[in-house]
Amino acid sequence: MLSAAHAGHLPALRAMIRDGAREGSFDRALTDDTPDVRLFFANLRQALVTGYFVEEDRQGNRYPVAAPGYVYFPKDRRAEQPPIGFGLFKAFADFGYELWLTGVDAAFRGNGHGRALIASLLATPAGRLAWTVRVQRAGASEPIMTHILADHGYAVARESRDQLWFLRNDAPSALVERMRKATVVLRADPE
Repeated sequence: MLSAAHAGHLPALRAMIRDGAREGSFDRALTDDTPDVRLFFANLRQALVTGYFVEEDRQGNRYPVAAPGYVYFPKDRRAEQPPIGFGLFKAFADFGYELWLTGVDAAFRGNGHGRALIASLLATPAGRLAWTVRVQRAGASEPIMTHILADHGYAVARESRDQLWFLRNDAPSALVERMRKATVVLRADPE
């Protein structure tokens, strides 16, 4: 069962994101306590309050990006229980949305919750316009996510050292062409 995410869900989302980062499903830097990570979680909180995440372009200019989010609860949930999964979308250029961040609490994996979460997320208004998904190659859940996305019509369109970029089979042709021509930007390794 999905509900709109709000700032009260931030502790549960932070815990799931940090757990996912430790296993490689998200940027591993999200486990650290650095100014950049604190800014990320502050921006995530803002997104949960306003529906907009603050991005920064290559020139350092900040701008808001639509970022609707949802939390997932099992059907037999009690009111006091935190969510066991989440999904956040982010506006993707002029092409709708990217399924940006998603995860299921490790204690609840292996019981069909990931499959149910993705199906529910893709049925939302943002999900129906989610043409693209990025998956971290290092994540333990990458093979499972690849399989679930394939069941929903997504296929790998680009690969980098760290990520797989999926496009849905009914993505607009302009997006397909843009994705095909885009330069893969590799981050510099930390010194």
